Amino acid sequence: MRGYPNTEIELQASVIPFTVLGNGVTIDGLTMTSNIPYPVEFIQLGGTNHNIINNTIFGPPQAGPSIGWVVNRGFVPQANNMTNLLVRDNIFYSLRQPAYLNPNTTGNIINNIVFNTRGYVVDQAVFNFSGNSWGIPENAVDIALLLGTITGAPYDPIAELSSNNSDATISDQR
Repeated sequence: MRGYPNTEIELQASVIPFTVLGNGVTIDGLTMTSNIPYPVEFIQLGGTNHNIINNTIFGPPQAGPSIGWVVNRGFVPQANNMTNLLVRDNIFYSLRQPAYLNPNTTGNIINNIVFNTRGYVVDQAVFNFSGNSWGIPENAVDIALLLGTITGAPYDPIAELSSNNSDATISDQR
């Protein structure tokens, strides 16, 4: 699916606008937002070999510190049902998280720009992070590794993960 130049998809109800199943789907060049913060993700993925590339995904402004924001997210892979996802060259901002990476999902998150979020949340998933950068306002953290997430590659050493991602702030809760 490729976005037509200057087209914006605006979510106006608490529904997931894109549920991607099967294999080999690419979402390229879309701009997605919402008129109010909804407690859903913009893209949910199941299956294998999907690509999310060259998109801009952002939520509406929310008041107060981000810990109290409505849980809207850029994308969420389905737990135990998504492998080999490529997320590259996107911009995510003003969301609770750019992504919540559910258990037993895999992929690569490369060269994205993320700001004004609570950062990527890794929950027992295996994703390679590389070349990502962080804008202003800064994220609460850039990458959070939750309890139960593996130790070792691709997350350790933490200093290397941070330096490979524009000195990312990492919350290691493992």
